[in-house]
Amino acid sequence: MIYDYIIIGGGIIGLATAWQLQQQQPQSSILLLEKESDFAQHQTGRNSGVIHAGVYYAPGSLKARFCRAGLAATLAFCHRYDIPYQQCGKLLVATDKLEAQRMAALRQRCEQNHIEVDTLNQTQLSEKEPSISGISALYVKTTSIVDYLAVSHRMAREFSAAGGEYLLEHEVVGLSESSEEVSVNTKQGTFRCRFLIACAGLMADRMARLLRIPIDFQIIPFRGEYYQLPARLNGLIKHLIYPIPDPALPFLGVHLTRMIDGSITVGPNALLGWKREGYGKFNLNIKDSCEMLGFPGFWASIKQQIKPGLVEFKNAWFKSGYLKQVQKYCPQIETDDLLPHATGIRAQAVLKDGSMVQDFLFAESPRSLHVCNAPSPAATSAIPIGNYICEKISLKRDELNQR
Repeated sequence: MIYDYIIIGGGIIGLATAWQLQQQQPQSSILLLEKESDFAQHQTGRNSGVIHAGVYYAPGSLKARFCRAGLAATLAFCHRYDIPYQQCGKLLVATDKLEAQRMAALRQRCEQNHIEVDTLNQTQLSEKEPSISGISALYVKTTSIVDYLAVSHRMAREFSAAGGEYLLEHEVVGLSESSEEVSVNTKQGTFRCRFLIACAGLMADRMARLLRIPIDFQIIPFRGEYYQLPARLNGLIKHLIYPIPDPALPFLGVHLTRMIDGSITVGPNALLGWKREGYGKFNLNIKDSCEMLGFPGFWASIKQQIKPGLVEFKNAWFKSGYLKQVQKYCPQIETDDLLPHATGIRAQAVLKDGSMVQDFLFAESPRSLHVCNAPSPAATSAIPIGNYICEKISLKRDELNQR
């Protein structure tokens, strides 16, 4: 059998693509391959569960466009399928004059991205969040929280119910493309398709290389280590609490996040990983590490980010530094309140010059389309990203059919 489409990757982007493609092309045969024993076992199932509003993203970027559409689409999906979510809102807290200046720039970006936001003074902030200290804050009402595992599993059910097929525990180890089809080799056998869509996350660059697609980036893994507050502090905050980010740094800083189960997480940091799927405290994979060390962009990136990188490394091993970042806006949290929590890995595409790709990035061959970089807010944006992929692969199909 030759499938019309094969999708690699059972994270939320692969599932959102499969679900929508099956809806749009009900007569097409679609197979989704996932190497794990369940869906959403990596980035999707290990994030903070936030449905973002799109505060930080450059106006006109795919990030800004997808995030705004994704917020509405994700909430609509939750409504339709009775998936619990909470529209709790987010506070970005400025603790000094420099952060207040940066906050003003963020407000302007919100306006450019058509995001509803309120500016709170110190008194108003204290009224909303008595446990939070700051001189001012931005209040983003529409930010919400959800369990993306639940969203992913529902997408898988709807994909299957519409006629789609999926296979778990099928790791892709080889790809080859001819003028007529793509062969997908797994450890369990070979599958053929007319068009391939790769949503491989941490393995995105490797999937592209299997088809000899020329790329100028490599996936560098960054560990996001979280803590969880004890249950007695579950009522500490009513909103999500974020610091004002330093625009010179690529990540958002340590924040307090309410989870859909009522708990509160603290984090994440951003620590260089030496194993693409390394979630334990000590992680090293020889292949992953050698690939990284042999990539010129890795050394250029290290040079550019050496100082914040050393700070992140120190804070990963000593709670005092991590805690200091939190106490800046929530002074009542103590060292003993930082309890262990699951770690996530962010798949960050880095170019040969060391710069981190900040927007969504795609690569393609005549019969394949690869999602090469899907940074936060990828989970929020999964439905519009999936629709975008469906449109691109349909255009590719039409172009080939016309030849």
